[in-house]
Amino acid sequence: MEKSGYLMEGPQEAVRLDVKTDGAVVERQASWAGIRPGMRVADLGCGAGKTTRHLNKLVQPGGQVVGVDIAEQRVDYARQHYRDASIEFAARDIRHSMADLEAFDFIWIRFVLEYYLADSFDIVKNVATCLKPGGILCLIDLDCNCLRYHGLPGRLDRSIKAIMTSLEANLNFDPYVGVKLYSFLYDLEFEDIAVDVSPHNLIFSDFKEAEVFNWTKKAELAGKSAGLDFEEYPGGFDEFMEEVRQYFSNPRVFTYTPLIACRGVKPGL
Repeated sequence: MEKSGYLMEGPQEAVRLDVKTDGAVVERQASWAGIRPGMRVADLGCGAGKTTRHLNKLVQPGGQVVGVDIAEQRVDYARQHYRDASIEFAARDIRHSMADLEAFDFIWIRFVLEYYLADSFDIVKNVATCLKPGGILCLIDLDCNCLRYHGLPGRLDRSIKAIMTSLEANLNFDPYVGVKLYSFLYDLEFEDIAVDVSPHNLIFSDFKEAEVFNWTKKAELAGKSAGLDFEEYPGGFDEFMEEVRQYFSNPRVFTYTPLIACRGVKPGL
C-alpha cells in the first residue's frame, strides 16, 4: 500500500489545521488569485475543511467547491464541521488521476506541496489536467519553512535545523518548495502568471494561543518523525519539547516564514 506521504499525520491533525487556519487570510489570498462567484473550485489538501468553507463563500451565488484530502479522518471531520449544500468532500490522493471529478474553474493547493519533495511537480502536472482551459491554478507554500527565527538557545537552534535536515533527507519534506512554485507554472506553460510574497507565522512579543498550539504540535510531530536522539538534552525528547514551550513564552523571540503565492491561467481558450 502506498504511504500517504503526509508528515504531520496524527489523531489531532484535523484540530491543528482547524485552529491555525485564518479565514480572512484565505479569502484575501483567493481573491488575489482571481476566484469569483459561480466558479467550480477544487480545494486540494483541504484538511479540516475550514479553508473549503471560506472558498465556498467567495464563489456564491452559483458556485461549488470540492474539498479533497488524503485522510478519511480529516474528510469526516470536514463533513461534520463544514457541511454545506454547495460543498462536497472526498478522500482522494492527488498524486493519482482525478478525472472522474470533472473539470474545475479554479484549483487551490495551499500548504500541500511541502510534504512531497520528490513528487511536487508531478502533482501540479496531474491536477492541472482537471482544470478547464482559461481556469486558474493557485499554488501557495512556504520557503525556508521553520528556519527563519532569532532568539533561540543554541541547542534548540541546532535541534530544529537537524530536524528539518532529517525530514528533507528521509521523509520527502521540502522546506524550500515555495521558491519553486513559479517554475512549476512556467514549465506547464501557464499564462498570466502572478507572484506574491508575504510573511507567514510572523510571531513576536505576545503569542496567540492558536500560534502556540500550532507550533507546539508541529515541533512534537516533526521531532518524533525525524528520528533524532536529542543527545544535547539529558531528558531527551521531553526536555526538547519543554524548551520549545519556553521559547513561546519569551517575548524577545522573533520568527516568520516567507510565504509565496503563485497563480496562473491554463492556456487553451
